[in-house]
Amino acid sequence: MKALNNRVQLIGYLGSDPVMRTFDDGKVMARLSLATNEPTIEKGKKGIKTQWHQLVVWGKLAEICGKYLQKGGEIAIDGRLAYRAYTDKEGSNRLNTEITVNDLLMISGRQAV
Repeated sequence: MKALNNRVQLIGYLGSDPVMRTFDDGKVMARLSLATNEPTIEKGKKGIKTQWHQLVVWGKLAEICGKYLQKGGEIAIDGRLAYRAYTDKEGSNRLNTEITVNDLLMISGRQAV
């Protein structure tokens, strides 16, 4: 059961191009927003409920994201939940939930320009 602890698997569409960041020590990070859609029926009408997820990717996989992923692309990810607590500029305490990506599969390829 250890392999099932803190594991997240999602398939969805990118809400924006990856935001890349390189740190002083050479580590590369990519931030992505992922939309997942769930069909719903409310009062007899079909609809879609969209959930947004914030993804963080590190290292070589982050470099691949920066090179090949773009807004609207469909991906599948495997990762783990991570929580960050911080104080914003106004002094309010904030809690941020992110998914740290361990593995990524590009379902829709990069569109030819």
